[in-house]
Amino acid sequence: MTSKIETFARYHIPGNPLVLFNIWDAGSAKAVAEAGAQAIATGSYGVAEAQGFKDGEAFTLDLALTNLARIVGVTDLPVTLDMESGYGATAEEVGRSVAAAHAAGAVGINLEDRMPGQTELTPVAEQARRIAAAAASGIFVNARCDVFRGKAADSHGPELVEQVLERARAYAGAGANGLFVPFTTNRACIAAICERSPLPVNIIWTPASAGGFSSRDELAELGVARISHGHRPWAAAMDWLSAAAKTVLSGNAPPYDG
Repeated sequence: MTSKIETFARYHIPGNPLVLFNIWDAGSAKAVAEAGAQAIATGSYGVAEAQGFKDGEAFTLDLALTNLARIVGVTDLPVTLDMESGYGATAEEVGRSVAAAHAAGAVGINLEDRMPGQTELTPVAEQARRIAAAAASGIFVNARCDVFRGKAADSHGPELVEQVLERARAYAGAGANGLFVPFTTNRACIAAICERSPLPVNIIWTPASAGGFSSRDELAELGVARISHGHRPWAAAMDWLSAAAKTVLSGNAPPYDG
């Protein structure tokens, strides 16, 4: 019998990417599931902010697992959890945290290669140990690679691509299942990474209005295997809520029916 983890892994097809519209709680998970999603993914920023915390593991592991259990309880879809840096100072601690997420019902996780609050990337060998500890649980490990973070757009080129690919090879060797490369919309870089990465590549959606993409097909043609939306769904929902509240509290009609 195919497990949810195996099913989730099979959704990562270069050129036919899995689309994840990130959620933050059980209610948003139900809404996205009912819209026809193949899988459910949390985004750490939205999860933390929705509960009054800041991103960066200020939302504790216990709270994240409680939130995860509620999400898993309202959908039969595979659920992947954004675990930021893995909730552990050491590889062993990361392994225990990820095993707890697996036990709570997650089929996958995101694991960053920066520690909370740090700008420098975790050394490759150390990050590979953290990934190996996470992968030992059997969960789908989407290894985030922050090489492009904080780099000016005009520097996004072959040198940074090679840095990403060095980490991709190390992460694949440690047991990662996917490679998440945020912070770039450079088509040539994305295409080169997708072509040469040993792991299926996840790109975060950036709208055309912000210098990003016009459609899913554009990323599919570059070889992307997974598209996520990060904090944008949460932010858009909060923008609508704030604007609607201002409308109602100013004495005008609500901007909705029913």
